[in-house]
Amino acid sequence: MAKLTKKQKEAHSKIEKDKLYSVADASALIKEITNTKFDASVDLAVRLGVDPRKANQMVRGVVTLPHGTGKDVKVLALVTPDKEAEAQEAGADYVGLDEYLEKIKNGWTDVDVIITMPSVMGKLGPLGRVLGPRGLMPNPKTGTVTMDVAKAVSEVKAGKIDFKVDKTGIVHAAIGKASFSADKIADNAKELLDTLNKLKPTAAKGVYMKTIFMSSTMSPSLQLDPKSI
Repeated sequence: MAKLTKKQKEAHSKIEKDKLYSVADASALIKEITNTKFDASVDLAVRLGVDPRKANQMVRGVVTLPHGTGKDVKVLALVTPDKEAEAQEAGADYVGLDEYLEKIKNGWTDVDVIITMPSVMGKLGPLGRVLGPRGLMPNPKTGTVTMDVAKAVSEVKAGKIDFKVDKTGIVHAAIGKASFSADKIADNAKELLDTLNKLKPTAAKGVYMKTIFMSSTMSPSLQLDPKSI
């Protein structure tokens, strides 16, 4: 096992073993124990009491974080010419269609979110092997396939994220940056957790939110008290 550095030991010493933290306390402490030279990402990992293999227990959704993610999200709008100006005005980083489809076909995926229109989805089908594994395939359920391109672009730029439970039953999501105030981190965390609570499948039995961990890039994790949500 690798030895802990002085800063890592100091961070671990500030965490009370076996304590379940409230969202507010964890949000304040995560700032104290983050020691990176860059603005670290703050993440939540929520283990849900669901079986993702069953369609009626799949948890997937979108949430607009009140204070954004702190990340400059690069958006590609794959739209027809009549929608290009609308997408550009809304803040899309890349706007076009056939030229970008060709770039993606050749392996280009230097974007965070792709927004498109229903009429264009047929052209994206063959690119599923490139976009699918990277989580870039647009989906009507997450609002990335829509005729209201401007609204979709604006929402993503403002901090709208989509999440999906993985095959182990865990939802991972970035909820901000360590440079955020503790209040902003807490607000974003609560918004995600509240949204997850509303999405509890009726087929899921027993405890829904089993464990919740908050961490930042390279920091120890803090366990939150699900009862405080």
